[in-house]
Amino acid sequence: MKPDIANIFPELEKDLRLLHTTGLIPSQGIDELVKNGHVSAPADWPIAESQIQPASIDLRLGPVAYRVRASFLPGEQATVRDRIEELFMHEIDLTTPAVLERGCVYIIPLLEELRLPAQLSGKANPKSTTGRLDIFTRLITDYSKEFERVAEGYKGKLYIEVVPKTFSVLVRQGTKLNQLRFVRGAPPPSDAALDELHAKETLVYLEGDEPADAMIDKGLWVSIDLQGRDDSEIIGYRAKRHAPLINLELIDYYDPTDYWEPIRRPASRSLILNPDDFYILISKEKVRVPPNYAAAMVAYDPSVGEFRIHYAGFFDPGFGYGSADIKGTRAVLEVRSHEVPFLLEDGQTVGRLIYERLLAVPKKIYGVDIGSSYQCQELSLSKQFKRL
Repeated sequence: MKPDIANIFPELEKDLRLLHTTGLIPSQGIDELVKNGHVSAPADWPIAESQIQPASIDLRLGPVAYRVRASFLPGEQATVRDRIEELFMHEIDLTTPAVLERGCVYIIPLLEELRLPAQLSGKANPKSTTGRLDIFTRLITDYSKEFERVAEGYKGKLYIEVVPKTFSVLVRQGTKLNQLRFVRGAPPPSDAALDELHAKETLVYLEGDEPADAMIDKGLWVSIDLQGRDDSEIIGYRAKRHAPLINLELIDYYDPTDYWEPIRRPASRSLILNPDDFYILISKEKVRVPPNYAAAMVAYDPSVGEFRIHYAGFFDPGFGYGSADIKGTRAVLEVRSHEVPFLLEDGQTVGRLIYERLLAVPKKIYGVDIGSSYQCQELSLSKQFKRL
């Protein structure tokens, strides 16, 4: 291990013999980034311990939102503020709860700012709840040419593009819609390493906690479940159009029947996706992420069909694993077809998980002990809805 890693992350120094030279920063490393001022926030809105997840940090909305005419990337010659001025429609005060309307594009400065060391970059993703509500979000930085990426050594403000696609939502300053991982280097994914990890840890289980063969090809593939469980004929949900407003602060509050239509097990074991509709479905496999790894779902892969299967793609260390040797957890999939109707069949492969190693095992592991909402989930809606 190079000495500069110990200098940046003294909390990890005792674990140096276990570390790689590249990988994701675990929770204790993110703590160090905050303590050393590499991640900061206003004095009256300090970063809370609850924001730090096993391999990421939750980001919070700032005090103002800007309605703009179109989505954009600033490019190498412009800041996000420059583009906001070009496309500005109106300003929304978020110091009190405010509505973000369905179908509108908003740019919101985040409370957190970065001063990253030269060898660190970042990648962002919506939080699980954000994805399950069909709230399309993307991180933007100044002078950037791609969404959801923070360049190595970036110093500056962070912004989030927010487009509620199905439901209008009530948010305020401090609301958490997305999360950011920090990466040292660019370790390439390896199917050989993933095969070895599956042989050691068993990454995939089926119903009945039976170990399953892992389909590994440029990641771990998952398939769609349109058969469901024996104790329920519901295999998914379709969002209702023109549903009421959702206040993101209210937990276990809304009646799902006001917002969702249950999809019952089809006799054909197939489902035609309407491109105008948003679906919540579930994987047939139960997957595990060991504590020294994190995973991300590839949201859109045209090789398997013209649909997007996952908005919130981060799977934390310990997902489906936990401290009690959990035999996997199903992946709840947010599904939207592109342009044309698309036929899904039971067992069809629909997406793949890319596993990435961490520099060290995080002090926090995904699970009920840190308030994780979806550790032992089956088919489930976001936490704002009452359990069915």
